[in-house]
Amino acid sequence: MRKILQFYIEGFSEMTLGRTLWVIILIKLFVLFFVLKFFFFPNYLNKNFNTDKERSSHVIENFINTK
Repeated sequence: MRKILQFYIEGFSEMTLGRTLWVIILIKLFVLFFVLKFFFFPNYLNKNFNTDKERSSHVIENFINTK
């Protein structure tokens, strides 16, 4: 297990272009999951229903009455 961990640590520490690519990937994931969520996916249930019971009944009713 120690050799595997050492292999990955040495590999990531010696990267030059790969480190830049990982930074780009992490920035894109942050934008996708955090920034876009707030603008395009508002919390519909919390906005339109006050209690957990109302939210759960709405969800159950929509599952049961699908077309």
